[in-house]
Amino acid sequence: MLAPFVGRSPLDPGLAFGKVLRVVRTEAGLTQEQLGLAAGVDRSFVSMVERGVNQPTIRMIFRFAAALGVAPSRLVELTEVKVLSP
Repeated sequence: MLAPFVGRSPLDPGLAFGKVLRVVRTEAGLTQEQLGLAAGVDRSFVSMVERGVNQPTIRMIFRFAAALGVAPSRLVELTEVKVLSP
């Protein structure tokens, strides 16, 4: 389904996920360190995902979601909205 991308430059999904992760994390009142500890990863990995440097695996999306108290599908849904919005 390429129609939503015709005529514009969409936000990279990896970068969009990082932006979503940062928003949800800060709304949850967590630091990168706290999210990393809860998800079983180093703070630097959280930082790299938030900056779009690293791409999380599906397993990691589930771990982030559990640590944030949201459904994994919610993180993906918010990412999709960010990618597809003008």
